[in-house]
Amino acid sequence: MRSVGDRWSVIRAEWDVERELERVVAGDAPILVGPWISEVGYEVLYWVPFLRWVAAAYRIPAERLVVMSRGGTASWYGSLAAQYVEVFDHASPADLAREAAAGRLKQRDVSDLDRRLVAAATSHLGLREVNVLHPSLMFRWFAPFWSGHEGTGFVDRHTRFSRIDAADVSLPLALPSDYVALKLYTARALPDGPVVRAQLQGLVAALAERWPVVLLDTGLLVDDHADYDVAGPGRVVSLSGRLDPRTNLAAQTRIIAGARFFVGTCGSLAWLAPMLGVATLPVFTDDSFLHAHLHVARRVYQRLATPRFSPVDLSGVLDAGLAITASDRLHAGARLS
Repeated sequence: MRSVGDRWSVIRAEWDVERELERVVAGDAPILVGPWISEVGYEVLYWVPFLRWVAAAYRIPAERLVVMSRGGTASWYGSLAAQYVEVFDHASPADLAREAAAGRLKQRDVSDLDRRLVAAATSHLGLREVNVLHPSLMFRWFAPFWSGHEGTGFVDRHTRFSRIDAADVSLPLALPSDYVALKLYTARALPDGPVVRAQLQGLVAALAERWPVVLLDTGLLVDDHADYDVAGPGRVVSLSGRLDPRTNLAAQTRIIAGARFFVGTCGSLAWLAPMLGVATLPVFTDDSFLHAHLHVARRVYQRLATPRFSPVDLSGVLDAGLAITASDRLHAGARLS
């Protein structure tokens, strides 16, 4: 009976979200989807595919949709919407950092900043009113899956995935002709510590021995993740302090798209890179938070026939007392390429 009661609670919650979605898409008023100021990983693995499903399921033309996100991510949405509004035209990175510090990074509710951004976008576009499809609806929609009450079939039924093209945005540096893109940051999947830092330094040194390495360490503090300081001598180039917040993610997307392969913390840009057609080596030491996301990612990338997606659990290396060093020459990298 307890199991039946739990299931009934989940079903009722799903109905509530579905009714709210139907209210948002009803009529013919413009629909602002966003503002998205949350994590990159949720945006590319759930939010954008969810919006594609919504547009298809409710037959919403692109002319009715306005995307609002940050960092120049219009190309991630493709032809989904006719217009894109940049968050950083109406807010600062410090505003987003304050949201993260207040625990509102997941946008499970509509915040005061969200309301300000919606009002700013509405005024910017010269619209009298808009319906708002806020990210909180997506977080509520997939909550039964993340909590284990729904299976991957639930995600399959409510998403539409496709490859992503990088925008032709200007870059603050000349890229090598053949390089590896790398984004390592602290997270639950890769918590900071001296042993982990030493392993990551060895990994970067091993990569740099074979290819130039472009570090996607932007220096922009917009969330609760800090970039690992793995810059070192040799063929390692850092982006820190070189990117305009308005186009920082567009620039990182273009750099990843041109890379031999991508290496990074499992999450965030590691979900994006395969959709750009780039072989990806995500690293982690704690997969307790990653199981559902990894399962979705592997299924999606298999269907999209992306290049190799090869997650690496560094905890096994640490437990065995082994170390990654430059002298290993990272033979796995040659296989990825």
